[in-house]
Amino acid sequence: MALRGLWLISHEQDARGNVLFSRRYPTVEKRAKCFNGASYVAVPEDGPFLKALLFELRLTGEEHNFVERQDGCARINKTSVYGLQTEHGDLWPVVAFQKSGLIYAGIPLIEQSLNPRPALISNSGISQAFALLSGMLAFMNSSPKSEAERNAKVAQLPNLLMQACPLGTLLESNLNGSWLESSPVVPSSHPQKLPAWRTCTYKGKPQVNICVVEKVKSVQYNKRDVADMWQVYGAVSCKCDIEGAAPNVSISLNLPANGSPLQDILVHPCVTSLDAAVLTSSSVDAMDDSAFSGPYKFPLTPPPDLFNLCYYTSQVPVPPILGSYQLKEEESQWKITVHLKLHESVKNAFEYCEARIPFFNRGPIAHLEYKITYGQLEVSKEKSLLVWVIGQKFPRSLEISLTGTVAFGPVTQQHPVDPVCTGSTAYVKLYFRILDFTLTGCYTDQRSIRVLAAGKPKISAAREVLSSDYYIWNSKAPAPVVYRTLLF
Repeated sequence: MALRGLWLISHEQDARGNVLFSRRYPTVEKRAKCFNGASYVAVPEDGPFLKALLFELRLTGEEHNFVERQDGCARINKTSVYGLQTEHGDLWPVVAFQKSGLIYAGIPLIEQSLNPRPALISNSGISQAFALLSGMLAFMNSSPKSEAERNAKVAQLPNLLMQACPLGTLLESNLNGSWLESSPVVPSSHPQKLPAWRTCTYKGKPQVNICVVEKVKSVQYNKRDVADMWQVYGAVSCKCDIEGAAPNVSISLNLPANGSPLQDILVHPCVTSLDAAVLTSSSVDAMDDSAFSGPYKFPLTPPPDLFNLCYYTSQVPVPPILGSYQLKEEESQWKITVHLKLHESVKNAFEYCEARIPFFNRGPIAHLEYKITYGQLEVSKEKSLLVWVIGQKFPRSLEISLTGTVAFGPVTQQHPVDPVCTGSTAYVKLYFRILDFTLTGCYTDQRSIRVLAAGKPKISAAREVLSSDYYIWNSKAPAPVVYRTLLF
């Protein structure tokens, strides 16, 4: 599979977009014309492409009339794959997502007719586009985000992509790896040919290190007319120090009997083969009892550096921490009530756990009275944030609560402003980390790892859960409503 083009676009709120970097592959474009036939749509120039993409992502900053094709309820996009309206027709598929003021976009090659549009799950090119754009995202976010730093990284992209994606063919999605640096040339007498992503060989005792990291997102409202949402996003990182030009490794991910099936799996290009059942589970479709629940086997020829073996999502039955938040005004003070409950299936051993209660569009905290059943409460130096430090464990009851009243001083320019959190609209945000645990139950069985190398390899496996955008909104006020998306 290959890519027809890549774009990195700068777009801040209420600002016009600007193409920072673009790369097209004419040879892949010729292949697209042959494969797509009458359904082929040419890639426009950067200006028209940018305009069509911003319109599709609703980032033009301009008011426009209701358009059924774009604004209708049936048009809610649960993926990051779009079709752009151009002067030559609908350009599809365009993989695009926005992060930290930048838009990452790419067009994968589809080796068949696009009329009718083929299913996303049947096209590995879309997964490869996601993988490369994710690599670009990690590279752009790997250092301080000053203007000079960003410009320096953009200037490096042409050389990096020349090695990672030569002529539009993806060889490596990790743009931060040392494989991009110069390395000694392998003697021509070597019996094996090095893979394109493995530029040097390892000497020493074989070792395999695997870590499963799951991030859980949640938005809780505690309202009858609004459903709470939560989802798990997982990544499996690997580091294989094994002698040989092209070592063969087989890694399996397993689930317990009551584990939640993995969905939307994206794998690294070094995976040599994959069971079709691994790819057919998608969160776009409704879950059913026949969902594949493992084991998920990945035979591969690993690169020498740390890499992400795969990404996945999963819909666990309940969020790890259920909460409720009430904030209402009584006379000249505001009454706060927060209740948190750890689900009994979750490991009660945190590396850290805290709840942050910000107050926007108000003056500094002038008076505070409170009562907590567990942990300790702190006020930030700016006096605009309450930090409830829960610690490393919930009590035996698994339930804790905070009640109190707070009064604010006059509003000043130094205190935070938020266009959403006006009036009583407010939230609590949770931060926590649990080691040696996953919400899906996903784990790596060290005995199932196979390494074809001299000597017995040392194998280590770890797993953890992190909170990510874990919000509990005030149930006594309006709140923004979200729906689940696949990525980012």
